[in-house]
Amino acid sequence: MAVETTPLLDNQTVSQTNGDDEQHKPVTFVKEFGYESKKLWKIAGPAIFTAICQYSLGALTQTFAGLVSEIDLAAVAVENSVIAGLAYGVMLGMGSALETLCGQAYGAGRLRMLGIYMQRSWVILLTTACCLLPIYIWSPPILEAFGETTEISQAAGKFALWMIPQLFAYAINFPIQKFLQSQRKVLVMAWISAIVLVLHALFSWLLILKLGWGLTGAAITLNASWWLIDILQLLYIFITKSDGAWSGFSWLAFADLWGFVKLSLASAVMLCLEFWYLMILIVITGRLSNPLIPVDAISICMNIQGWDAMIALGFNAAISVRVSNELGAGNSRAAKFSVVVVSLTSISIGVCCMILVYATRDYFPYLFTSSDAVAEETTHLAILLAFTVLLNSLQPVLSGVAVGAGWQALVAYINIGCYYIVGLPLGIVLGFTLDFGVEGIWGGMIGGICLQTIILIVVTSITNWKTEAEQAESRVRKWGGSIADH
Repeated sequence: MAVETTPLLDNQTVSQTNGDDEQHKPVTFVKEFGYESKKLWKIAGPAIFTAICQYSLGALTQTFAGLVSEIDLAAVAVENSVIAGLAYGVMLGMGSALETLCGQAYGAGRLRMLGIYMQRSWVILLTTACCLLPIYIWSPPILEAFGETTEISQAAGKFALWMIPQLFAYAINFPIQKFLQSQRKVLVMAWISAIVLVLHALFSWLLILKLGWGLTGAAITLNASWWLIDILQLLYIFITKSDGAWSGFSWLAFADLWGFVKLSLASAVMLCLEFWYLMILIVITGRLSNPLIPVDAISICMNIQGWDAMIALGFNAAISVRVSNELGAGNSRAAKFSVVVVSLTSISIGVCCMILVYATRDYFPYLFTSSDAVAEETTHLAILLAFTVLLNSLQPVLSGVAVGAGWQALVAYINIGCYYIVGLPLGIVLGFTLDFGVEGIWGGMIGGICLQTIILIVVTSITNWKTEAEQAESRVRKWGGSIADH
């Protein structure tokens, strides 16, 4: 496999480099495992760091807003988790179509296609952003419909209007991320995210606290930080030409859009069904007869789970890149072995995180609350949190395999069945009908995750990877035909 800085020019070049790999392939399982692990960690490590940095932008803004007033904290928290969270899920999902197409095109040595794909994704995501604008504009009545108070809904709605530029920054950012990830240029993204995070912390303190601009300062810094990430990444692409993957703007970006839209929609449905599933847990918990303590406790657990999810997202990106690259290059065995390695690695980390959560269940709640009642409820939920952490070490990896192979539509159907036909109703029955409360709601929803994980394990295990490689070759020819003619 060619190194990151070496452009893949054509199929002949790829075949030659793959042949070199075969000659130097380790002969034992342990050596081969280590060889593949090194490839995975070169992608996963920077991807995890990037995810943590970008996740921290909103978290830092929320922290500084909380130092101003309770209503400012509520406004930022609700806008971040509900309005921006909804948009983030849709935009990330739509952009994930590029993980399949760019990754397989890169593996096949069709570099110029990557730049065209990114531009097509920009067209689709910018259009999607325009369609999501009403959610930002009319967010107060939407939030009140979800049960928020009028005061919080009005404050969050005002902040949401100011955060519209972030919505369009998402539309530019996610295609760039997938474009760079598919070429394994993840270190660039990590450096840019780290620099922006430091600047974000400095200017958040200056504008929100020092100058006393409150929510206005929070909106300015958060919007500016996301757009700065976009600008720096674009400058890198335009200046370096990304080893030939970027050849300038082209009208081909508007060709074959319908097929591209269908794959983007399948990706969006698949990821949104996963992304929103545990968010619904907090909403349902709020419907309990005495919800304050359970909602606070489950919010603490979701905060822990959110940070842990950044590790899983890194492996999700890594396996998506590895599988799509290898299938695009026709290396079915390498793609299959990558799945084995990343699954074992991720499960090992998940077991460690599960043990850590359970071992500290009497202590970690006090990092987030001074209430003994909330801390006690959080401790009771720790076993469910630990089990969720373990499941979420493998489940996003299997989703990454699905994205890399182009199974988004299949996984979307699996998610609907497991999450919303089995898990959610089961949680409601256990929580309300059988009166198990928040433990029952969460336990039922974990059942949905278990079922989905088992099905994905079975699907991945019975997959004919040679057939998947042939389909990847067919997909590259289909999507690249019009590009090759120019």
